[in-house]
Amino acid sequence: MEWVSESAAVRRHRVGGERRDGPAAAPPPEREARALETLVDARGGSGSGSGSARTRKRSGAGSGGASGAARTGLSEARAALGLALYLLALRTLVQLSLQQLVLHGAPGHPREFNARQARDHLEHITSIGPRTTGSPENEILTVHYLLEQIKLIEVQSSSLHKISVDVQRPTGSFSIDFLGGFTSYYDNITNVVVKLEPRDGAQHAVLANCHFDSVANSPGASDDAVSCSVMLEVLHVLSTSSEALHHAVIFLFNGAEENVLQASHGFITQHSWANSIRAFINLEAAGVGGKELVFQTGPENPWLVQAYVSEAKHPFASVVAQEVFQSGIIPSDTDFRIYRDFGNIPGIDLAFIENGYIYHTKYDTADRILTDSIQRAGDNILAVLKYLATSDVLVSSSKYRHGNMVFFDVLGLFVIAYPSRVGSIINCMVVMAAVLYLGKKLLQPKHNTNYTKDFFCGFGITLIGWFTSLVTVLIIAVFISLIGQSLSWYNHFYVSVCLYGTAAAAKIIFIHTLAKRFYYVNASDQYLGEVFFDIALFVNCGSLIALIYGGFCSAFISAVWVAFPLLTKFCVHKDFKQHGARGKFIAFYLLGMFIPYLYALYLIWAVFEMFTPILGRSGSEIPPDVVLASILAGCTMILSSYFINFIYLAKSTQKTMLTLALVCTITFLLVCSGTFFPYSSNPASPKPKRVFLQHMTRTFHDLDGKVVKRDSGIWINGFDYTGMSHITPHVPEINDTIRAHCEERAPLCGFPWYLPVHFLIRKNWYLPASEVSPREPVHFRLISKEQTPWDSVKLTFEASGPSHMSLYVRPHKGSTLSQWSLGNGTPVTSKGGDYFVFYSHGLQASAWQFWIEVQVLEEQPEGAVTVAIAAHYFSGEDKRSPQLDALKEKFPDWTFPSAWVCTYDLYAF
Repeated sequence: MEWVSESAAVRRHRVGGERRDGPAAAPPPEREARALETLVDARGGSGSGSGSARTRKRSGAGSGGASGAARTGLSEARAALGLALYLLALRTLVQLSLQQLVLHGAPGHPREFNARQARDHLEHITSIGPRTTGSPENEILTVHYLLEQIKLIEVQSSSLHKISVDVQRPTGSFSIDFLGGFTSYYDNITNVVVKLEPRDGAQHAVLANCHFDSVANSPGASDDAVSCSVMLEVLHVLSTSSEALHHAVIFLFNGAEENVLQASHGFITQHSWANSIRAFINLEAAGVGGKELVFQTGPENPWLVQAYVSEAKHPFASVVAQEVFQSGIIPSDTDFRIYRDFGNIPGIDLAFIENGYIYHTKYDTADRILTDSIQRAGDNILAVLKYLATSDVLVSSSKYRHGNMVFFDVLGLFVIAYPSRVGSIINCMVVMAAVLYLGKKLLQPKHNTNYTKDFFCGFGITLIGWFTSLVTVLIIAVFISLIGQSLSWYNHFYVSVCLYGTAAAAKIIFIHTLAKRFYYVNASDQYLGEVFFDIALFVNCGSLIALIYGGFCSAFISAVWVAFPLLTKFCVHKDFKQHGARGKFIAFYLLGMFIPYLYALYLIWAVFEMFTPILGRSGSEIPPDVVLASILAGCTMILSSYFINFIYLAKSTQKTMLTLALVCTITFLLVCSGTFFPYSSNPASPKPKRVFLQHMTRTFHDLDGKVVKRDSGIWINGFDYTGMSHITPHVPEINDTIRAHCEERAPLCGFPWYLPVHFLIRKNWYLPASEVSPREPVHFRLISKEQTPWDSVKLTFEASGPSHMSLYVRPHKGSTLSQWSLGNGTPVTSKGGDYFVFYSHGLQASAWQFWIEVQVLEEQPEGAVTVAIAAHYFSGEDKRSPQLDALKEKFPDWTFPSAWVCTYDLYAF
């Protein structure tokens, strides 16, 4: 490795005498000799022989040392244009891979998945309309259609198979730490369960899960009717197959997933078939159509990932998505959690992720899901289920539970997967190679002082560039948020790139240009290019070490960003040493960076595809521009890491900085002027603003049961940071004069929260309105009050009302909630200190009875505990009111106002 010491010797030639005594002073003879000796093979010298000093000398830097050095460097225009075209070409490849949704097979073949038949199921289910738990649409019409289709499939099935059908209506309760923590109670909800097994039966089974219920006011085509449609067709294909299954396949069509995973809990904890399940596949959605992403597997069952890798025809999977999702930064959850935590069963979680702008809205219709997407999902799920149902591993799956897997697809063509312990070995080997390379350069005892100093100074400059870049975009983002122009990029994503991306890039280039001009005054371009390549390698190696230490499977990304650049360095070093940064070097350099940059852009696409729509429904407390600006700054830092050396290799960066600054300034001015409206009602690509309207009547009772306060109004919540600023011009009565005020003594501020998301949404509005009079009012009463032997008070309650109710409990000062009959018996506080219970029931449910136990340490005149109950009317005539309909009609077409009637009753005990 002789070249390493030579490249280390190609270092900066400072003229010490110039800095001390001016241009006329001569450098010390011994330093001059050392410089001439160690600058062998540097580019651009005019002297002859191996001892010529070939350092670049900038004009105005003095005349000592390398006199007559040629002024060289990359053309700025060519360098900037080349890098831009390179990134654009890679982005185009990513886009092409995303458009290849499915390889068309032979439709109609009895052994193949038929997307057209699945689409027919999808259109029938969505034509029923919104299907909230407890509604006739969900409990009767959809269930009837599913049973009807299952009966037809049973008639057509092969004699090799046996089909059993069960309609389960479970009742139960559990606690979950989702959304800050709360408890869920369900009664008489509906599951349609189908078991396909060999004629002689089977001891073991694999589960396929979907949910046919939807959120209120949405047809729920992607979430999750399409998955149930796919499962019906998969059931049809497997049941008519002439190949015998070794194990059973259980198809669970659950009717209460949107009620925070209730139906899956009822099945896995109570159904007799649940004990035979050894693995599961959960079909979900976080968007509408496109590719279905495997974003969770395991836990610790590598054979499941291998099953997907070997059998999925159109793979799309990433352990990065798994670690991001399980970190909790995405405000969502799936039935995967229930099967993992309550059933101790390993599985695979898949979800459509594209076009999340219309997820959970009225636009989530069947016509927006491509048949190709259905075919793709069906091909994958059918193949994996068939493999699992004939696999010997399923019988003793617990024996194969040994660690996690690193897995990722390559542009949707195939999946690379290996055990995490193998990944750790690979990662450590990459770290060792990088450490050896950098260590030999940094720790050489001779002729190394300048390189080591310049390396760490360059590292500091790089960190300063990244830090100031982040600060710059955050200042812009905060200013944009303060002037009320947040989310300007929501309907025009390119605006965020032109605003924050260009600002981040310009600041990084600016910092390094200053360093090049004023600090590295007398250093050669070639030398600086090598130094900053080594710095980029050092940063990525540090990132890899941190990820290895944290036990992240995602460390493979950093390994790629260390290994391939290091290999590229080995390949291009000789040409770079001899000829400098010429066309051949640049071509091979960019070619060597092809894989890390292509995969980085692939992941960056997924990040923005997921997070951009989420920022439009993440509440009023998180400034979305700050989040997006930070993500864009981070992406710019990553993409710039191995291109920073081009700043030092180029003759100038002035035009590039001016262009970026001009684009940023123009975009900034356009955003400030309100040119880019955040929302769209375009039928081809709607991006609506989400608003919740709840026409409610609140009643507050004192200790004696007397009504002390009663009011009615329409409670309005905007689910993004802009609040009602865009709505007020269209609906003038909704303005800051009617901002809702928190009732400090009432749980959750005295408002009927459907889920405990109050900490995400603190800005809401309360428009006075007439009282609501539901046909099925809430009946809530205290059945008994008794003193326990352990000096606590046990209060037993009974409640009846609509299918969805929320219970809030707040112990007063001097009291604690010690036990209750819900969950596992231990009360779970929600974020903020109150207790939140989510309740739902199917049709014909009995009255809900529960008890709480309060430990009273100190008597208070206002009582020991406050209990409030909210009733939500999501279906039927009770859902609507004339005032609610009239207000809803005033909203512009670029909004999605989800409206219903509710009541809130508060009691003190």
